[in-house]
Amino acid sequence: MRNFYNEMHDAAADLPVREHYRDFCRWLEQQPPETLARKRAEADLLFRRVGITFAVYGDDAGTERLIPFDIIPRIIPSGEWTQLQAGLAQRVKALNMFIHDIYHDQNIVKAGIIPAEQIYRNAQYRPEMQGIKVPSDIYAHIAGVDIVRAGKGEFYVLEDNLRVPSGVSYMLEDRKMMMRLFPELFARNRIAPVDHYPDLLLDNLRSVAPMGVDDPTIVVMTPGMYNSAYFEHAFLAQQMGVELVEGKDLFVSDNAVYMRTTHGPRRVDVIYRRLDDDFLDPLAFRADSALGVPGLLSVYRAGRVTLANAIGTGVADDKSIYPYVPDMIQFYLSEQPILNNVPTWQCRRKEDLDYTLAHLPELVVKEVHGAGGYGMLVGPASTRAQIEEFRQRLIAKPDGYIAQPTLALSNCPTFVESGVAPRHIDLRPFVLSGKTVSMVPGGLTRVALNEGSLVVNSSQGGGTKDTWVLEGDISC
Repeated sequence: MRNFYNEMHDAAADLPVREHYRDFCRWLEQQPPETLARKRAEADLLFRRVGITFAVYGDDAGTERLIPFDIIPRIIPSGEWTQLQAGLAQRVKALNMFIHDIYHDQNIVKAGIIPAEQIYRNAQYRPEMQGIKVPSDIYAHIAGVDIVRAGKGEFYVLEDNLRVPSGVSYMLEDRKMMMRLFPELFARNRIAPVDHYPDLLLDNLRSVAPMGVDDPTIVVMTPGMYNSAYFEHAFLAQQMGVELVEGKDLFVSDNAVYMRTTHGPRRVDVIYRRLDDDFLDPLAFRADSALGVPGLLSVYRAGRVTLANAIGTGVADDKSIYPYVPDMIQFYLSEQPILNNVPTWQCRRKEDLDYTLAHLPELVVKEVHGAGGYGMLVGPASTRAQIEEFRQRLIAKPDGYIAQPTLALSNCPTFVESGVAPRHIDLRPFVLSGKTVSMVPGGLTRVALNEGSLVVNSSQGGGTKDTWVLEGDISC
């Protein structure tokens, strides 16, 4: 029996409910199951009306699904959040310094801390970015850092998402839904707000406008309505009060980017882009891309438009680079990491590969370029045949994988069909980098709704919860 940290209950303590959950637990015990079921059905109906769905590519059952929403929040005391916030700011600051270094002096490579081939053979490394100056030396303006809590309650960073991290709209909509369904809970608890995130994001994007632009025109660039996160793209544009555009709405002229409007062309200064590097400019990257803007890279290189996130940020969120982030923090900041990495075996190394192959039933193995819960093996939850099939993949291409221990992810009470039961969770806070580093308290809590599952991704059957960071003293 594995020892999972329970976010609400502490069986070893004199008082089995953790202090920051006591008021909520008393309230929950007073709620009849039929009331909770009715509230959950109401939430599903409202989310469907608003159109809060996501697409699953290759899903024969349909192109869109509703992300399941759990009505029992994940609660974080203020002291824990203070520690997480400091660790997140430190980590993202170091990652931005690393990306700048890689595309300029490459000091970390020269110092022998990261092997050169790990950078230059990385599929996300963009030689076109070499020597380009970006405002405030910020590359990852928006970062989604996945945090998990293990068996004894310690926090670990599971991965860094620096390209086009998604999910913040669900964080905001989950909070609005909880306030609508259970206003009494917000009256009796001091819960840190998150609804100012769009304002923080807008301020962040304004702060990194090209030099000499005092009142920048900002747009959100989407691949279009068939993208899995299109709801979020439209939602954030609406919340910030800026235009939502596709590549066909923009064009390059006189070394600047313009947006087509009913009043004629309008200069664009900052593009919050939600499509991958490959599709941004068919003249520089994929020639068959119909989603990008021909000539965009040349304007970007000239410093006449800002892209958030910058081209080439993916070199830092690749899973083969992840093991080096603690070294980055020490190298660039001369500090010890506040947040720990998960111990990681790099299968490109013979000794790490040998260990991984000998312990496959115990490990989680991930593709270095994988995302969304795909391309991975969860050893303890896999059949012998699945393990052997994955073994052949590893032997054929060891440098394409890393391995990690199967963490005993913390669980949190969750309202499922059978009632309230523990389910495993993670946390994705969203860190904004501009002139300053900022974030709203909490983030998106994802929950693995299938009993025993450790995979929280929505594409793999996961749902979401509201995340409460308690301010100051806890009410009684």
